[in-house]
Amino acid sequence: MRRVGTLAVPYVAGILLLVAVPSLGAVALAFTDFSGVSAPVFTGLDNFRRLLGDEGFWRALGNSGVYVVIAVPLRLAIAVSLALLLNRRGPGVGAARAAAYLPTVVPDVAYAFVWLWLLNPFYGPLALVADAAGYSPGWLTDPWGARISIAVMGAFQIGEAFLVALAARHTIPSVIYEAAAVDGLRPLQVVRRITLPIMAPVLALLALRDVVFSFQANFVPALVLTDGGPRYATTFLPLYIYRQAFRYFRLGYASAMTISMFVLTALVIYVQYRLARRWRLI
Repeated sequence: MRRVGTLAVPYVAGILLLVAVPSLGAVALAFTDFSGVSAPVFTGLDNFRRLLGDEGFWRALGNSGVYVVIAVPLRLAIAVSLALLLNRRGPGVGAARAAAYLPTVVPDVAYAFVWLWLLNPFYGPLALVADAAGYSPGWLTDPWGARISIAVMGAFQIGEAFLVALAARHTIPSVIYEAAAVDGLRPLQVVRRITLPIMAPVLALLALRDVVFSFQANFVPALVLTDGGPRYATTFLPLYIYRQAFRYFRLGYASAMTISMFVLTALVIYVQYRLARRWRLI
């Protein structure tokens, strides 16, 4: 037991130094006027009152909500579909599983630049194919096209969800599927009536986790692909907070927005959790 506690020391120290201390610092700065140059001045709830009338904040919050609504179901659908498809032994299955996990371990900036090349409206391969078909897409120049493009880009980073869904599928006893075969159920009926209901608690937890991930993981693609445009369509909360902090040097105000983002995310998670409990998924 003592050895386990010793091994946990680096992890606990990392959590304290990299998560707990910065979080407490952000909470403290949220109640100040701080530019990063002069000393912080305590202003009470002024930053939070300012949020209520900040049109940019509410637009960024709406953009983040749209991203979550698109990205979370899409990412879970792809992860679960691949987990069910690759839940077998055979040649090439290992390579396919590695390929499914690969986009998750690629650095975010490099991954974003790959998609910037794919979606480039002038020389990107997808644009060339679309032009050959007589269609001119606005993937990065149309507001909704940009939102959907970034959501689709994030939908392929399914590594953790894919592994968890694959492990959940492995835990289902094969005798259940043998009984389903005896009853004459078709493959799609087996998935709908047996596999997905049994995996429902795991999928509910993945959805909870993915909401948190999606609220915070769209900073790099929005910055690299569209720089928050067109017409602020992809200015998500993390990008808006970053600009307030490091472009306009409103670190106290940015801290207040960060705290608000965490609170809103927690509220969404709580609603999801209550719904999952009502449906007996958790």
